[in-house]
Amino acid sequence: MATSVKEMMAAANSVVPKITRDEARKLIADGNALVVDVRDAPEVQASGKVKGAVNVSRGMLEFRADTDTPYHNPEFRKDRPIIVYCASGGRSALSGKVLQDMGYERVYNLGAFKDWAENGGEVEKAG
Repeated sequence: MATSVKEMMAAANSVVPKITRDEARKLIADGNALVVDVRDAPEVQASGKVKGAVNVSRGMLEFRADTDTPYHNPEFRKDRPIIVYCASGGRSALSGKVLQDMGYERVYNLGAFKDWAENGGEVEKAG
């Protein structure tokens, strides 16, 4: 049976906890969280990113998160919390679900970058 984006989003949102800006700040301040921006590079270049975040476009996420691929990013470890965000919260919800499916247990959806930036979250220019 075919699945719609609406159904995929509902499934992702039901299992990937949303995290507030203050909760994210606490996890980031603790020094162990990996913050992942799943927007495409042109979006990040145009607006910047959460300070300290790594940019892994949604299309490369599985490859960066899987230790068995040559594209693995060693920042992805299952022993640390992962905070994902995008432009509006949709791609980050789907990304969080994929990471959970891959065995990452502490995955949180920060939602929209714009909300973070407009509410005092630290932002840096894309490198």
